[in-house]
Amino acid sequence: MLRARRPHLELTEDAVPRHWFAGSVVMTHVANGMNMLFPAGERFFMRSVAHYAARIEDPTLRAEVRGFFGQEGQHARAHEQDFARLRAQGYAIDGFLRVYERIVYGVLEKVCPPALNLASTAACEHFTAILAEGALEGGVLDDAHPTMRALLLWHAAEEIEHKHVAFDVLAAMHPSYPLRIAGLALATVNLATFWVLGALTLLAQERPDGRALAEELRRLRTRRPMVAGVFVRGIREYLRPGFHPRDNDNYALAAEYLQQVGLEGQAVAA
Repeated sequence: MLRARRPHLELTEDAVPRHWFAGSVVMTHVANGMNMLFPAGERFFMRSVAHYAARIEDPTLRAEVRGFFGQEGQHARAHEQDFARLRAQGYAIDGFLRVYERIVYGVLEKVCPPALNLASTAACEHFTAILAEGALEGGVLDDAHPTMRALLLWHAAEEIEHKHVAFDVLAAMHPSYPLRIAGLALATVNLATFWVLGALTLLAQERPDGRALAEELRRLRTRRPMVAGVFVRGIREYLRPGFHPRDNDNYALAAEYLQQVGLEGQAVAA
């Protein structure tokens, strides 16, 4: 059963340093750039699935959809708390957020048919599940500040728990391969574009000296490339006609982490 959980996280400017990811300006803002997409994105995912909720006949899937709503709602609220930290630390993020939300949800969501919005949601959930696997299994967040690591690992675990839900709703409502791939294309462009723009928005507000920045970029080259690790893998897997999110059975990663931190059996009202 999918449960909505609410870990205690002190997301304040005093508790979390400005450069919370290994002391690196670049790595911190690559992560912050993704984090800024989450609240509006999670609520879009909920709206896309909710459009079809009343038509779902399978009782198991209906229960999973309710759990999906609860988890995504908690994720959106937690990342909005982190917005307050960014603002308190002097980062101007509201202009970027307005543009992002106006284009993706004020325009694209409205002009796209509900089926395409759902297909885009299913593809985004696949990308986030790959990010989550890297966080939980690959030690990607080992050098992150403990508070941010706790936020992102909790989020990662629940993304893995519900990674199949939007895909299953899409398969039940619109079992079309061309539609699924159209959703993949839309999700890839939106996610990659605004992730990069969000990171650049924050980096532009920093003043690292050239030598320090060059050293950070050198360190980043020694890590697994994000594009290869998320987008290339995600697209390759998703293009397979028989693909299903459950094919990659990594649910135990989520269960192990949630049990380790005492969240496995926790549940809160959505």
